[in-house]
Amino acid sequence: MSSCQTLLRTSLQSNRPTASSLLSLPQGQGLRIVPYRVGSSLRPCHHYHAAASASSNEALLPIQPKVENLLSNPHDVVRLMKMERRHDDSINGAHHWFPYLDNFRCGADADASLTSAEVLEALSPHILDVRQDKFRNVVRNRTYSLCLVVEGLCDLGNVSATFRSADALGFQSVHVVSCDSKRYRDNRHVSMGAEKWLDIELWNSIHDCFQVLKSRGYRIATTHVGMDAVSIYDMDWSHPTAIVVGNENGGITNEALELSDLHCSIPMKGMVDSFNVSVAAGILMHHAVCDRKSRLGYHGDLTSEESQILLAEFSLRHSKSAISIAHEYAKRKSVMLTPKL
Repeated sequence: MSSCQTLLRTSLQSNRPTASSLLSLPQGQGLRIVPYRVGSSLRPCHHYHAAASASSNEALLPIQPKVENLLSNPHDVVRLMKMERRHDDSINGAHHWFPYLDNFRCGADADASLTSAEVLEALSPHILDVRQDKFRNVVRNRTYSLCLVVEGLCDLGNVSATFRSADALGFQSVHVVSCDSKRYRDNRHVSMGAEKWLDIELWNSIHDCFQVLKSRGYRIATTHVGMDAVSIYDMDWSHPTAIVVGNENGGITNEALELSDLHCSIPMKGMVDSFNVSVAAGILMHHAVCDRKSRLGYHGDLTSEESQILLAEFSLRHSKSAISIAHEYAKRKSVMLTPKL
């Protein structure tokens, strides 16, 4: 029996892929490992809103986001988003807010940029087909018509759990307001890496957050147990809505309640009058998705152009080498466009 175990273990070890074997994989069957250099240039962030895409040096930084790092270092949030972001917060007649432009900057030179179609052309050969299918399915069910706002949470486990629920239910946009990152501990196992695929915006004040969200066309619905609260089951979730959940102990702040458009609550049937904040957020988001499907027939509502841009964004976030591959593609494109003398 021991000899069989030894033989099995040796066989498994001998079949384990090495770096050289990975490098020799044919296109479409694996990721090509590309060397990269760590940059050091960082731009200041005004209110922690990732309003601009990462510079060429920033884009080459290896990104291994953790919830703790993202909430304590706003620059990590900026670098997480790859495609160029819009510089205004108005919806300009659109049905919903969408943050990205069809442009990925590869440097200061205007020619050193790629469209979403070019990003996908550059990266598709280096991403497994099954992974690309996963991206397409996720994008098909994504929306910016609903977003989640967490205010003043003290437990990183709760923040991580809300991120995981938001990603699983097709929410792309999450806002974090005034969280005490010094009290957080790393709970990456709770979020399951969901923060890597979300658009996270950090805010120092609820006033600034709500002001921008309203300019983007959202109504603000704060969770609150009170006489004026509307049951979530009586609401029309087909309207663009920002769902706000509050602190584990004190709930939503008075300022947030005053600035919001409406208060909503989950009807309780037991002796206690509230859920854990991450559970409440999950119930709210799940019901909102079900209500939208009932009223509209769908939840994901991105246009074909928006879907392609978000697909390019996911492809760029996929691995450390994705940025380097896109940069090399942009260099070759620039050379081809340079007129010969």
